[in-house]
Amino acid sequence: MDFTLPYTEEQELFRNEVRSWLEANIPEEMKNPVDSRDLDDDEFERHYYFWREKQLELADKGWLAPTMPNQYGGGGLTGDHETILQEEFSRHRSSLNAPGGFLTPALLVWATEEQKKMFLVPILKGEKVASQGFSEPQSGSDLASIQSTAVRDGDDWVINGSKVFQGNPPDNSWVYGPIMTDSDAPRHRNLGFFMIPARAPGVMFTRTRTFNGNRQNLLFFENVRVPGNHLIGGDHQGWQVANTSLEQEHGGRGQAFPKDEHVDNLISYLQGAKETGGLTGTNPVFNQQAMAAYLDAHLHNLFSRRNYWMYQARQEMSYHGSQATMWHKIYGMVNADRARDIMKVYALMGTRESRALYGGRPEAEQRRSLTWAHPGGTIEIQKVIVARRIGISRTQERAAPTPSTATKAGA
Repeated sequence: MDFTLPYTEEQELFRNEVRSWLEANIPEEMKNPVDSRDLDDDEFERHYYFWREKQLELADKGWLAPTMPNQYGGGGLTGDHETILQEEFSRHRSSLNAPGGFLTPALLVWATEEQKKMFLVPILKGEKVASQGFSEPQSGSDLASIQSTAVRDGDDWVINGSKVFQGNPPDNSWVYGPIMTDSDAPRHRNLGFFMIPARAPGVMFTRTRTFNGNRQNLLFFENVRVPGNHLIGGDHQGWQVANTSLEQEHGGRGQAFPKDEHVDNLISYLQGAKETGGLTGTNPVFNQQAMAAYLDAHLHNLFSRRNYWMYQARQEMSYHGSQATMWHKIYGMVNADRARDIMKVYALMGTRESRALYGGRPEAEQRRSLTWAHPGGTIEIQKVIVARRIGISRTQERAAPTPSTATKAGA
């Protein structure tokens, strides 16, 4: 069966426009690094601000958030346009990421029109940045066990507590996430979802470096005063708002152009070894491992495209997102093991090693495959979600509302 997407002549003209813009605007030194650990703080900030300027240009063209509604600053384009954009940006080793990340679905579903103008519009236009503040030090995978508190004081809220694994862009405007508003209310009904000004008095960041090289932070709130209109949804609906965001982080929006460069490199390595007469390329066990890696990656590709089609077609989704994410987390680690078996020591040579393969990408993938098991919920969390949604758990649940299922202007 051929899963190749057919494109019209008009769509191919759009592809040429995107490709020409990338070639004219993104120099080699500003493409995505193989390993973000290779960027010192000054280089990181140069990359960051370069792309922040480009995001403003992309937003003007309708490419930054291509399928988001026009009235809120999105491109109002089709899923086919988004697919082409992702294909071309990926081939150019460049990023196409709206500054709001997983926040925008929650704002589309839960925010008032006033709040959408205040938060959603400047984010989709590339003018403001918001970063996720979900995980807390004591919580682990139990995201609902929030201990940070928000106490009402007149029209404001006063927030105290801490978050971990929190991104902190240099020009961050807001930190968003659930905070406990009622310690006496039952679990999942005791939270509010707040847009917290990142530079407000009492907000403190401490930089940490993670295993895969990402720059993240410990975040502390000390008597941080937040205006009442920065609460999204009701003061006991924070868990519900957060889950609209998590549906997308769990894979519920799918992906227009899933790609596994790691597996492509693994196949290329074996083919090269075979062509030069190397024993690695003729080893039947290695060939079977590489084929299994390819099939696992192809299966994830199909899961991602199915979910993307369902989301764009406004189909109600259930277990589908967590199924895809769970598989991605599992096969990523398995394929990292396969790469070590086949590439041997070369799979562990980083970007600074003269004999590193593919610019050090296999070594970077070894680390990414391990760290990817945590974000958006661990493998065990994804299994619980799938079990609940197919009816084999002690408790059952339905997917949270998303822009695809809860609004007329789904994106």
